[in-house]
Amino acid sequence: MKLVAIILTFNEELHLARCIESLKGVSADIVVVDCFSTDSTLDIAQAYGARVIQHEWVNHATQFNWALTKLDADTDWVLRIDADEVLTPRLVAEIQSRLLGVGIEIDGVYWGRRMTFQGQLISHGGIFPVHVLRLFRYGRGQCENRWMDEHIKVSGQTVDFSGEMIDDNLNSLSWWVEKHNNYASREAVDLLNLEYGFMPFDSVASLQKGKQAGIKRWLKEKVYIRLPGGFRALIYFIYRYVIRLGFLDGHVGTAFHFLQGFWYRYLVDVKIAEVKRYMLGHNADIKQSIRKILGIKLT
Repeated sequence: MKLVAIILTFNEELHLARCIESLKGVSADIVVVDCFSTDSTLDIAQAYGARVIQHEWVNHATQFNWALTKLDADTDWVLRIDADEVLTPRLVAEIQSRLLGVGIEIDGVYWGRRMTFQGQLISHGGIFPVHVLRLFRYGRGQCENRWMDEHIKVSGQTVDFSGEMIDDNLNSLSWWVEKHNNYASREAVDLLNLEYGFMPFDSVASLQKGKQAGIKRWLKEKVYIRLPGGFRALIYFIYRYVIRLGFLDGHVGTAFHFLQGFWYRYLVDVKIAEVKRYMLGHNADIKQSIRKILGIKLT
């Protein structure tokens, strides 16, 4: 059985070695898909025997789906992992013991993903663990065509593993804020597309399969998007911080829930409003306005 792990990178010298170390015993084939890093990312990848390929960045979905076209034909399974993520020993052991016995009718494997913020694992707020599909049969899955919060999608049956992966980014808060500012622009594109339909619509949203990612996406696309901009960010924060007991995560958790649960989503709504004002004030179409205001060029 040949399992290939794909890691997308740009200046990930702080995380890459740790990520690859966590894959020991799971994957003998690691493909690092790099966006022309300027630090020691490539040296680290090569030191660990990873295959390195480089490609100009558009977004996560485009980069990952391009990487799939570069895998060998004898690949059996593909594992998607970010450079700042690690597989827990329990998940590694479960992949080792269970994957060979997974039936041919199974296209993908779900497991839990947790996140740290400033070194602390976030335990409350009703958001973790989020169940994600990160392992799938080669040729039977691909990434959603989205600018933000993209998921792997498969058409066949899936199974659940009980092990988890951890997103443990070691960068500073200033880096986190800058990253989420960029994320907000990309999420604004996806939400504007729901309203204006300027690019193909691709979504895992579903209430029928009972999967967490599909249900959350359905709620965002059918309920959240219909609420007033700004107000919906506040409602979501109150839900997470008060109703789902996010305050129990302490001072660090309060910062996380406020920044990721309110500030980030409020920023998305403000960016959407700015794009719409530009459209009206300059008689511009939606793609022109997104490029001018958000700096994102849509093909």
